[in-house]
Amino acid sequence: MFKLFTIEGKIEIPPFLFGQEKTISARIILSEDYEGIITRDYGFIIAVVDVLQVGQGIIIPGNANTFHEVEFTILTFKPTVSEVVEGTVVEIVDFGSFIRLGPLDGLVHVSQICDDYISYEQVGNRFIGKETGKILEVNDQVRAKIIAVSLGTGRSGKLGLTMRQKFLGKEEWIKNDIEDEYTKEEPEVSEEEGAAE
Repeated sequence: MFKLFTIEGKIEIPPFLFGQEKTISARIILSEDYEGIITRDYGFIIAVVDVLQVGQGIIIPGNANTFHEVEFTILTFKPTVSEVVEGTVVEIVDFGSFIRLGPLDGLVHVSQICDDYISYEQVGNRFIGKETGKILEVNDQVRAKIIAVSLGTGRSGKLGLTMRQKFLGKEEWIKNDIEDEYTKEEPEVSEEEGAAE
């Protein structure tokens, strides 16, 4: 899920940025320090959206930089377990497929692609369902559910995804699930059962 957070922190502004407005200098420093980083508290930090306040600078003898308290807003992607997400298949390997979910990729293990026996076709670089004939290839748009989140710190994180449940997977799979729901025959009620109710 994409979220906005307001954070307070401290930055050092070097002398070569003194000629600009403090908020512009602060944004440059904050972008370098925060964008593209993964944290446990905020998830994947996509961008510094706005610098709300830059405090007056403090000079420390022997250091050319000025030190400032700052308040700023960041845009993050913080995935949560059971969240349904949409993305694009960017890579298929024998053990599963990688789905691009905006700033991060998630892995759908071969056992989680669909509720069918799946085989990996190396020549076509795709997965094929034995009974259903479902095919998953690179560039397919899919809907998946997050089943595992492991966000470390720095620039790495792992997401485990599933598409085994109804209404997940490729668009055509979802359409078929919807059609199946609407075309289910309701059990016939005999006159005796109907009278008993």
